[in-house]
Amino acid sequence: MKTFLRISSAFCIALPVLMGSFFVMDSHAQAVTEIGGQKLVTLTRTATSQTKPEFTSVTLAPGRGMELLQITANFPGKGSVNVLASPDLATAKDMLDVKDDANGDLGYRLGSAFLVPYPNRIRGKLSADGQTLTTEWQGHTITLPANNIGKNAGAERHAMHGLILKAKTDDVKVHDIPGGQEVTGVVHAGDFGGHWLSKTDLDFTIRLTAEGVDSTIVAHNVGKEEEPIAIGWHPYFNLPSGDRTQVRIEIPGSQMALVDNYDNVFPTGELKPVEGTQYDLRAAGGVALAKNFYDDNWSHLTWKNGVVTVKVIDPAAKYGVAIEGLSPEIKTIQMYAPPAMQYVAIEDQFNFADPFSKIWKGMDTGMVTLKPGAATKWHVRLKVFVP
Repeated sequence: MKTFLRISSAFCIALPVLMGSFFVMDSHAQAVTEIGGQKLVTLTRTATSQTKPEFTSVTLAPGRGMELLQITANFPGKGSVNVLASPDLATAKDMLDVKDDANGDLGYRLGSAFLVPYPNRIRGKLSADGQTLTTEWQGHTITLPANNIGKNAGAERHAMHGLILKAKTDDVKVHDIPGGQEVTGVVHAGDFGGHWLSKTDLDFTIRLTAEGVDSTIVAHNVGKEEEPIAIGWHPYFNLPSGDRTQVRIEIPGSQMALVDNYDNVFPTGELKPVEGTQYDLRAAGGVALAKNFYDDNWSHLTWKNGVVTVKVIDPAAKYGVAIEGLSPEIKTIQMYAPPAMQYVAIEDQFNFADPFSKIWKGMDTGMVTLKPGAATKWHVRLKVFVP
């Protein structure tokens, strides 16, 4: 959703895998200063605590829709830990500047790509050449890149993970803030290359402090007609111990969306209670991944004090990361966790998959309708802790 990548959630290809959490980027990686035709931005701060873990850096690519490439945190007694499962910058540059396709799909297979105006899958009528598909929203036809397909015979080509994977960012500015740094920038997405309604500006703010890494996107409808918008991201979280089976996941969702299979991963339109199943991850302290495969979507989330919190806990490494959703528009959590890999992807998103489909029978699928001049915000915060 990696350094070990996905062609779809269910189709992985191998790249170098981070098998440990404590590493120093080599000099070759450090020499990379530009990806996607724009200079990389690295926010940094010096750890000061002798007893608590603290975030120390965030590296991101304005030339790839402000994608987060690397995040580090200092754990006293252990040193620098990679929070994201992502390759060194030289490998990332090779993937994104040399090996990527026209749609930028390798962007959501490492680090954490931002997904706008739709996270997850959208189905529709495929064009004769198989390159695009059409779907409908409130009587409007929307034509999207058919950029993804499963690996099994009979798999259906579909659209996945938005339209800003190769977007350039304007007005990029780094500011010092109390205890850290932040970067701001705007993606003038317009009509997303002719694939969307109206026109949209996306204001990004990424903030680094000891206590957290905050990512915020505000989508503004700057056009003349209504448009649907959903926002999400695709972070691959590192499992420092290298023992995926004992890693524990806590997701406060009481229902999950059924899918046709783990190759297409298309929702059927049916929601099922997680009670009594392997998908019930609500227990305090989480539930061990063991050898279970997940590529699933949780909803009916439990919010506490205005926050919905997912936790990734690696007891063997005495390491934990909390993913805090702070925008009430976040309706679902997608998790991708293949047993062979030392990562989990935890995706806070507004929407259910295939949100325009009739399978949902008129249910609110999480797409926000933005009138001209209106805006909506997605905000997620990361925290690190010792469990």
